[in-house]
Amino acid sequence: MTVFTHAHEIIKTIKEVTEEGIDMMQHAEKTAEAMAAINRKNTLRPRFGIILGSGLGGVADAIEDPVVIPYEEIPYWPRTTAIGHAGRLIIGVLENVPVAVMQGRVHYYEGYAMDEVTFPVRILGELGVKTLFATNASGGINLSYAPGDLVAIYDHINYMGTNPLIGANEDKWGPRFPDMTYAYDREYIEKLCGVAREDGITLHKGVYIAFTGPSYETPAEIRMARVMGADVVGMSTVPEVIVANHMGMRVLAVSCVSNYAAGITASKLHHQEVLDGMAKAAGSLERLVRGFLRSVERA
Repeated sequence: MTVFTHAHEIIKTIKEVTEEGIDMMQHAEKTAEAMAAINRKNTLRPRFGIILGSGLGGVADAIEDPVVIPYEEIPYWPRTTAIGHAGRLIIGVLENVPVAVMQGRVHYYEGYAMDEVTFPVRILGELGVKTLFATNASGGINLSYAPGDLVAIYDHINYMGTNPLIGANEDKWGPRFPDMTYAYDREYIEKLCGVAREDGITLHKGVYIAFTGPSYETPAEIRMARVMGADVVGMSTVPEVIVANHMGMRVLAVSCVSNYAAGITASKLHHQEVLDGMAKAAGSLERLVRGFLRSVERA
């Protein structure tokens, strides 16, 4: 019985290792195909990656000498189905800094697996991106925040019930157990706050909590989130930030408060309210992004 048990465990281990090897091989092949498709259209090596959330596509319009690649032209790049996400990768120069801008992202609630949600961040890393600047729309939990406010995220709570690093680890990308103590770069946050002060932009610092969606949170869940220390709530960004940290990128993230979170007012939540709130904040966010890139380029 003991011999049979040991043999069974050995066979099981071989099977698991083989399956993991196949998965990682397939992942590497997908990454290589996506990179080849991008490199056929682009030769620039971006230093900064920027992810534009709902209704924030305007930043992309300021890019000089843009190479525009629709997501559907990049093998294995997930297609966005969310309203307000254009679905294009734009590579070019912004404020004299080479950038790769994702004009729209995909979300876990769209039905994608976590490795698909974060596949674009892996590609940005392969392109040479060293800093990820993510943006998103959020509901304001902190009672001092109002729709249209901007929040520099300095920490997050992953309430999505999963993690994009689950599964076999690819050592060339990062360690098995990456540290998340400073998931958001403290030096860059302070630099961003300085840019905001110079430009007269109100910029809070807060904690972001991510739920899976697509349903909005209940008032009870928002009360729970406030007790946990969250200031804003959304359905994205956290998986991307985890993967960016895994790959050794510096991370900066700004959340645009598009609406009050559930239960703070008597009104029900609607996605149009999110888009309207983002439109209100878009001009300030664009100035903030461009000002930050100028400050980095001068350094």
